[in-house]
Amino acid sequence: MNAVRIDGKAIAEALRARVAREVTSLQVQCNITPGLAVVLVGEDPASSLYVKTKAKQAQAVGFKSRQFLLPSNVDQAQLLELIEQLNTDVSIDGILIQLPLPGHIDHWRILEAIDPAKDVDGFHPYNIGRLAAGRPILAPCTPLGVVHLIKTVVSDLNGLDVVVIGRSNIVGKPLAVLLGDFGCTVTGAQLQTRNLPNLCRRADIVVSAAGCAGLVRGDWLKRGAVVIDVGINRTVDPAGAVKIVGDVAFAEASERASYITPVPGGVGPMTVAYLLANTVDAAVSRRALAPMTRLEARQIGTSRVVEKGLAG
Repeated sequence: MNAVRIDGKAIAEALRARVAREVTSLQVQCNITPGLAVVLVGEDPASSLYVKTKAKQAQAVGFKSRQFLLPSNVDQAQLLELIEQLNTDVSIDGILIQLPLPGHIDHWRILEAIDPAKDVDGFHPYNIGRLAAGRPILAPCTPLGVVHLIKTVVSDLNGLDVVVIGRSNIVGKPLAVLLGDFGCTVTGAQLQTRNLPNLCRRADIVVSAAGCAGLVRGDWLKRGAVVIDVGINRTVDPAGAVKIVGDVAFAEASERASYITPVPGGVGPMTVAYLLANTVDAAVSRRALAPMTRLEARQIGTSRVVEKGLAG
């Protein structure tokens, strides 16, 4: 069996095009242009590139995009003051603090300072609580992207066995909640889980977000399983060349899986696309638009995960 690659780039492009249509609808019908503020502390090359990518895509779909680049030694009080300014800025609908933050800053204090209505990353305890209650408004972007990718190849998730490897607050935990709400039987696992290979062999869907290169081997999978690789790991070959690989041994897994995401080009593009989608949702929700206006403004049919009866 040769697994079919799930093309995250193409699916994310379609979602971004849909978001762009939503923005046009909001501008024409409601005179609203969503605004996204991205805050980067320090000069980490990977984070800087990621912020530039987000800003470029935000502008491409018609957002007002603002970037705030702060030195790595910025005082926590100064960062909190900036967040409060953005909270009260009526032109800003979404606030994103690029993680990780320098060690002298309490990242939980920073995330909790963001207005939950502008928390387009979906990390605020209020939004996590609503997600856990089955009434999400803004959910974390990577889990939304993962579910979207799965839904492109699996029409009915009810009753399927899923193993999610990784228990982070950003991916593993919220993803398990989302998949459970779709009727899946979800097993949350981690690197220390006993008999992890056997757990995976029983699963219809395996999602790995453990941050461990080559963790999931081909013989861990039952034939026909769907494999979603969230891992992004830098490896260096004997010649010194740097390569980005996932958590899944791709060649081996492709021989047993029915569908699989590549790294790069799988989940990553979906994360940024859902950041844009969340910003539109925040722009609409914050202004409490009438239901019909809101529906017309979104124009996304049934493809947005939160449209599947999970949103409040």
